[in-house]
Amino acid sequence: MKTYPALDVRSADADDLLYAQIDDFAPTAIEQRHDGLRVFFASASARDGALAALSPRLNPSSIDVPDDDWARRSQENLLSVTVGRVVVSPPWAADAARAADATALMVVIQPSMGFGTGHHASTRLCLAAMQAIDLRGKSVLDIGTGSGVLAIAARRLGALRSVGVDIDPDAVRSARENLTLNPGVDGVTIEMADLAAISAPAADVAIANLTGARLVRSASTILGAVSAGGIVILSGVMNDERDDVVGAFSRAAVIWERTEGEWVGLTVKKP
Repeated sequence: MKTYPALDVRSADADDLLYAQIDDFAPTAIEQRHDGLRVFFASASARDGALAALSPRLNPSSIDVPDDDWARRSQENLLSVTVGRVVVSPPWAADAARAADATALMVVIQPSMGFGTGHHASTRLCLAAMQAIDLRGKSVLDIGTGSGVLAIAARRLGALRSVGVDIDPDAVRSARENLTLNPGVDGVTIEMADLAAISAPAADVAIANLTGARLVRSASTILGAVSAGGIVILSGVMNDERDDVVGAFSRAAVIWERTEGEWVGLTVKKP
């Protein structure tokens, strides 16, 4: 049975300190729980490094969470989420979502512990940003694709083709499995690749739903992945990271911005 390495942080005041220290250990997801936060990692070694870094202040506990437990709880709690014309739905809610709005652009995603389902604010901000531009006939690169939700949504929104890339083999497998849940979606490919290995320019539009710190570190590479005049959608940015991210992408103009709670979504245009 697949398990995911995680840390439980049982502190109502953990958020700011945790986000500041956790980025170097490549967390794949952060789940808000009634008694604190549960942070998931791509590997046990990353989890153990984060445990050592956080222990002096936050006293986290290490845990391996079975994927079927996540699936069970997801089926109890997760319903469809609508952002503009796009509806992201788990398989068990898809028929009801279609019946409620036959004109919606449906993306079906099987919930999994480590990858996005469309319910996180950073994913919703990406979906909103994608609908604020015209994707028809464009090529789209989804960097850190996770579940593939944004790569699939891009094709639903009229992109000529979209490519989702991720360095995590579990993410690539998850995204490819989700493609099979979306019949009629062609022109979407999922590849395992490091951001630094992407040939440039790769696309008309790039989507990078990462973390603020990684966006700052990778700004030049991300901008290099789109052609002149291309668009980059940025998310995973917290409010207090916004200025640093905008500064890192300063040679591109901000053309769209939205906040949702403590999260910021940005769209920039390359000169």
